[in-house]
Amino acid sequence: MTKAARLMVECLENEGVAVVFGLPGEENIRFVQALASSKIRYVLTRHEQAAAFMAEMYGRVTGRAAVVSATLGPGAINMQLGVADATTNSTPMVAISAQVGQDRQYKESHQYVDLVSMFAPITRWAAGVPTVRAIPEMFRKAFKLAETERPAAVYLAVPEHIDADEADYDLSPLPRNVVRADAPAPGQVERAVDILRAAKRPVVLAGHGAARSDATAALVRFSERFGVPVANTFHGKGVMPDDHPNSIGTLGFMRHDYVNFGFDNADVIIAVGYELQEFDPVRINPQADKKIIHIHRFPAEVDAHYSVDVGIIGDISDSLDAVADGLADHTYEAEPEVPGSGLLAEEFARGQQDSRYPLAPARVVADTREALGRSDVVLVDTGATKMWMARLYPTYERNTCLISNGLSTMGFALPGALGVKLARPEAKVLAVVGDGAFLMNSQEIETAVRERIPLVVLIWEDGGYGLIEWKMDLELGEHYYVKFGNPDILQYAESFGAKGYRINSAEELLPTLRAALDDDGVSLICCPVDYSENLRLTDRLGELDETL
Repeated sequence: MTKAARLMVECLENEGVAVVFGLPGEENIRFVQALASSKIRYVLTRHEQAAAFMAEMYGRVTGRAAVVSATLGPGAINMQLGVADATTNSTPMVAISAQVGQDRQYKESHQYVDLVSMFAPITRWAAGVPTVRAIPEMFRKAFKLAETERPAAVYLAVPEHIDADEADYDLSPLPRNVVRADAPAPGQVERAVDILRAAKRPVVLAGHGAARSDATAALVRFSERFGVPVANTFHGKGVMPDDHPNSIGTLGFMRHDYVNFGFDNADVIIAVGYELQEFDPVRINPQADKKIIHIHRFPAEVDAHYSVDVGIIGDISDSLDAVADGLADHTYEAEPEVPGSGLLAEEFARGQQDSRYPLAPARVVADTREALGRSDVVLVDTGATKMWMARLYPTYERNTCLISNGLSTMGFALPGALGVKLARPEAKVLAVVGDGAFLMNSQEIETAVRERIPLVVLIWEDGGYGLIEWKMDLELGEHYYVKFGNPDILQYAESFGAKGYRINSAEELLPTLRAALDDDGVSLICCPVDYSENLRLTDRLGELDETL
């Protein structure tokens, strides 16, 4: 290995990197050689996009930037979707790729494209490494930017002549410094307290930032002290446990859902760690007339329906506690139960008893919840699966129901589950995917088998792109070009060396899930789903809009 390649690996070791996901290429072979001689685990994947999703989900549950590595040109471009997903989902990631030497970058050249310019719009920072001497500073900066305040992906391009550099530089990694959030400003806390003292019906919206900051304890303290109801976003699922009496559920469904009723009559929204890409604020503040208190580590984005009256910037838990102390013994008049608050539980209970085949979506959700422990992790891919799981799956701890709701990317859950399992080996990990999303990255079953990463994939099978069909039927009254065929999932799984199961009745799903999750191998479960319930759900919610 060259000294430059070894220096890059030493910088990764200095940052505490335990695993790198990726594919090697001709132009970064020395970097890969150096990784092979280190304590860092290199997980060879079958596609760079999947490698990026693995790194993203590893970073999502650890809070530390994970690393994805690729070769130049097509390899780097392949991983861009996962990089963009990480940035829009506020997840730390460091993406590193090879690049042609600087002696070829000024002209038309084999496999050369301006990767830095391509990555710039989808990262916090994108740069090419100009010299070996820059490696320690640039690698430290990459991790600092990826993990500080609002996490995101960063990108570094390493020219092949630097990967191969043998010069005798006296260089070493820079010390890792951890930037901590400031204490909340007393003046802003006082302004928030004044608004809350005058409020009649405040409600809390807990978002991804609250989950990243592990603000559950402070959130529960605040809610219990003043009896304020709390809703989670899709990204915030579990930060307020769904079995807490003050939890009113998860906000983010495409129609006015039961949870929205908790915001309809609210006069103050306390947005805790909420970020606009999680959910359009017009859905909870349509008249732009509610007062908004923004509590986060960074200022709010500007939006006509999210006009912040008070912004408290700093550590989220400290900020919540400071506001609670300022309110002291203030009480709110007991309000009647939030309209619709019991309907979600009723819908879940009906699903538990639904024995139709193909299975009702609510039955699949209920059995999935029964099969997993409170601290186990489910990754939910984008599609109709996301709509059912996000709104109906009870979640009790942060980062145990993982959804892409920034970019809402299809195909992330299966590869992402490998990253989660490596980050949290003690937990059972389940990837829930529609059959449309499944084949987008199903090749990573081989990676899981080869790397001996226990994994269960539950495929909701309907032979089509269910969410698009749902949307077309809602708005057009008919649908087009959403149906496709599927392989025999049992044979497909077995061809990779995994186990395959097909559900033939509603009663088979729960025992099959339990058996697969208790196995130390890789399993695929194909579960036919009856999506005729989709339109019934949106019709039912539309009727509720008129009566509540």
